[in-house]
Amino acid sequence: MSCAYIALGSNLDKPQQQVLQALQDLDALPGCSVQDTSPLYTSAAVGPGAQPDYVNAVTQIDTTLAPHALLSSLQAIEDSHGRRREVRWGARTLDLDLLLYDAITLQTAQLEIPHPRLQDRNFVLYPLHDISPTLTLPCGTPIASLLARCPRDSLRLLTGGTGAA
Repeated sequence: MSCAYIALGSNLDKPQQQVLQALQDLDALPGCSVQDTSPLYTSAAVGPGAQPDYVNAVTQIDTTLAPHALLSSLQAIEDSHGRRREVRWGARTLDLDLLLYDAITLQTAQLEIPHPRLQDRNFVLYPLHDISPTLTLPCGTPIASLLARCPRDSLRLLTGGTGAA
């Protein structure tokens, strides 16, 4: 079994429900088991035009799927939620990003691990820290040190919402 961390986000079509359903979909994937999930957060959209706020979370899964197979499964879940890939960083029903996979680094045309913008996104770092405060990236950088340099800005804990597995 390998350990992977996945960021979840949605800002269209009942975002909180999209994220919570995606967690169930992840847990139902053959060879995958959700182990822990952060609370849900809301954050301002990063991308073009005026967009609704996002609902975000991070989940830790155990998986027997190899990284590219896991990516394909994540994209299939996004597609099942009506995800359209028309505008980069545009509004979406569901976004699933593979952040980390064991302690590997990988760079291919389809996939980069660790996720290349992980260290810049408060909507990833805060939830990731919630479920794994002692996590160290493959390069040796502790997640806590990244968090210390990342302002919270508009990121807010979503009261009453939890993605806990």
